[in-house]
Amino acid sequence: MPKKTILSNGLRVITVPMKNTQTVTVLVLVGTGSKYEAKEINGISHFLEHMFFKGTKKRNKLEIAEDLDKVGGMYNAFTDKECTGYFAKVDIKHFDLALDWVSDIFSNSKIPQREIEIEKGVIIEEMNMYLDTPMMYVSDIWEKLLYKEQPAGRLILGSKEIVRSMKRKQFLDYFKKHYTAKNTVVCVAGNIDSALATAKVKKCFRSINKDLPLGKAKVIEEQSQPQCLIHFKKTDQTHFCLGVRGYDLFHPQKYAQTVLATILGGNMSSRLFVSIRENKGLAYYINTTSETYSDSGYLVTSVGVDNRKIKEVIALILKEYKALRDKKVGRLELQKAKDYLKGSLSLSLESSSTQASFYAIQELLSGKVLTPEEKFKRIDQVTANDIINVAKDIFRPEKLNLALIGPLKDKPKLII
Repeated sequence: MPKKTILSNGLRVITVPMKNTQTVTVLVLVGTGSKYEAKEINGISHFLEHMFFKGTKKRNKLEIAEDLDKVGGMYNAFTDKECTGYFAKVDIKHFDLALDWVSDIFSNSKIPQREIEIEKGVIIEEMNMYLDTPMMYVSDIWEKLLYKEQPAGRLILGSKEIVRSMKRKQFLDYFKKHYTAKNTVVCVAGNIDSALATAKVKKCFRSINKDLPLGKAKVIEEQSQPQCLIHFKKTDQTHFCLGVRGYDLFHPQKYAQTVLATILGGNMSSRLFVSIRENKGLAYYINTTSETYSDSGYLVTSVGVDNRKIKEVIALILKEYKALRDKKVGRLELQKAKDYLKGSLSLSLESSSTQASFYAIQELLSGKVLTPEEKFKRIDQVTANDIINVAKDIFRPEKLNLALIGPLKDKPKLII
């Protein structure tokens, strides 16, 4: 069972003992991301994440990589809309090294201006790679359509112009405002003793900033008619996201929304996969996902199709949306979706790294940690009535949205 400890400085520590593994993961998760950024510094959360690997008071940038490479460790960082994370996963005998490494880059990064200038080129190339991959980039076009000029609608990577203009003082100011004890969760998962691991975390993070963190503006959801956003690009295949506004992390029907998404396009026997790929051969990939942020949410189907088949595939997706709105899902199909969600979660939690993420993200974003069994119980409680009621609520014309990348000039009509 996971154990949560709140230290005197406000830092939350979660330990997850796992006796059937020889690894340990140390994850530090901070409650900040692109949703917390002012427009003029959009992209700084991600840029700062990069800078944590460019040298500390005790390690130069080569030593940061070498120290864990020498023991075959896995290490990385990530930036999302609402959180930023740093982790190291090693053999249990190297636990002290992993903890020292993570706490060092978190607390002691020097962020030199010279390295900032070098890293600007790296981030711009990362941006170019991302923008040249429509399958990935279309998700950002989708959120831009939903949230417009709000922070939630901006790219996590920022823009090239803003990245090129960033200075060291901006990084230091942002770090001070957001990287605080009360805004941070440290999770240690693996073959550990909880009390000993907590004591070691306390020692390594004793100098963490104790100021109150800077919050973010709440997302405003406004829509009265179907919306479409086209990013024109000469491609051989059109990639699009078609979906609806839905429920946030705290909504009582978020589990029903997740089950609904699974029925539609969560796996290879889902309705849309069978209809569009297996029966008609119109796409290689198609999937439906449910996203629940702390203050917004949506259900979206993503697909890549022949440029000439866009309208046909849109019609087929909307047909399946309407079917779930008009007729109750059967008992066997509902149970299959539930079992798929529970099974895939169980499989994912076999490693210490996914256990660390599972518990730390819950604690950071909701302040409440559920065990897998508690999650399973909530999934099992979803009924056919819940599914049809959610479908009737979200699959309405005024909630429809279509974001598209391809050589299309005229906006398709969205009728459901």
